[in-house]
Amino acid sequence: MASNIGMMDGAYFVGRNEILTWINARLQLNLSRVEEAASGAVQCQMMDMTHPGVVPIHKVNFDAKTEYDMIQNYKVLQDVFNKLKIDKHIEVNRIVKGRPLDNLEFLQWLKRYCDSVNGGIVNENYNPMERRCKGGKERNIKGSQKISKSLQTNNSFISGSGDELGNNKIYGIKQGKSTSGNFNSSVEIQALSKEMTNLKLSVDLLEKERDFYFAKLRDIEILCQTPELENIPMAVAVKKILYAADEKESVLAEAQEIVAQSVDMGEAEYSYDDQ
Repeated sequence: MASNIGMMDGAYFVGRNEILTWINARLQLNLSRVEEAASGAVQCQMMDMTHPGVVPIHKVNFDAKTEYDMIQNYKVLQDVFNKLKIDKHIEVNRIVKGRPLDNLEFLQWLKRYCDSVNGGIVNENYNPMERRCKGGKERNIKGSQKISKSLQTNNSFISGSGDELGNNKIYGIKQGKSTSGNFNSSVEIQALSKEMTNLKLSVDLLEKERDFYFAKLRDIEILCQTPELENIPMAVAVKKILYAADEKESVLAEAQEIVAQSVDMGEAEYSYDDQ
């Protein structure tokens, strides 16, 4: 199974077009960008096709537009992963924002996983359009209406509160308190906006750093794959580290042993030549 595959695995070098073709062909869709799968419904249905009966398809919102509805889909997906004992962390907060790279990486992983189950053989009896009709669209729309009504009620209350604040004679609320409250709210909003800006800058820096080191690792991989070097012990040891599938277990000791054995063999040959 591909529940844990290293970042240098070939799965992460599958292109966008191949991913989109795979999704569209299997689920009878017409996606043109990987970001269109950000809602999580595609991923849920792929798991539904791969493991029939495991995904509660009635809970999947195929018309999810808001981040709240999308997150609910990923909760369903995470529950499925837990049932199947798939150890895979989902970067939900990044994916639902439609980031192309994050969506692509998750779909690359998903394709690798689905292809590893039953050799990637498609269930011919699976009808993707019929399954989508059983999704939780109606239930989620009703939920959205309830949320909308709740928001309208809150807005009416806030609006009414504003009128009440203006009518000091009836409610005995002093204008000075209202002004002070508005000032404090403005200060809090400015502080939160500044904090959000700093967080975005931090995320951008982290993404650039990740891409920088990923490119370096990719260069090392290409170098180790050259015919002249791929079989030498040092290259073998480096590739062993790059292709380690289990992130929880370090293979550094095994790689060091490969290098040490080659050094011992070299010293033995050198001693033999001297004799």
